[in-house]
Amino acid sequence: MHMLKRSAALAIAVVAASVSPAAWANDGSPVGLWKNIDDATGKPRALIRISESHGTLQGRVEKVFLRPNESPTCTKCKGASKDAPVVGLVILSGLKKEGGDYRGGQILDPDNGKFYSSKVRLMDGGKKLEVRGYIGVSFLGRSQFWQRQE
Repeated sequence: MHMLKRSAALAIAVVAASVSPAAWANDGSPVGLWKNIDDATGKPRALIRISESHGTLQGRVEKVFLRPNESPTCTKCKGASKDAPVVGLVILSGLKKEGGDYRGGQILDPDNGKFYSSKVRLMDGGKKLEVRGYIGVSFLGRSQFWQRQE
């Protein structure tokens, strides 16, 4: 009986290891949970869940790192997102794989309510994601580096 419990524990450990962040990072996909780091302060701002549907990536805010009882809304957004809670807001959309990058999408900056063209690229073996927002051409933009959480 003791040997059976040990075998079951080993099997669970093997399964858990197979879905670790390192395993997700090596699959070459940005699908998963990412920590957004503020490029000005270097502090975490939010957790964004990137998912894929029909070959297109989308990123939705799952959590924001703020003081207790603070619940931000997108006051400067337009349309359906106007005054919507930032948690649950889709901020990345329309990204499709092109070579090693995902391009052709857009990113919403909830601080100013503006959309920018966007592309993303996995780095550091899939543990980091370069997220670039720009107007017109890519070199006229700004990048953030997100950290994989799972």
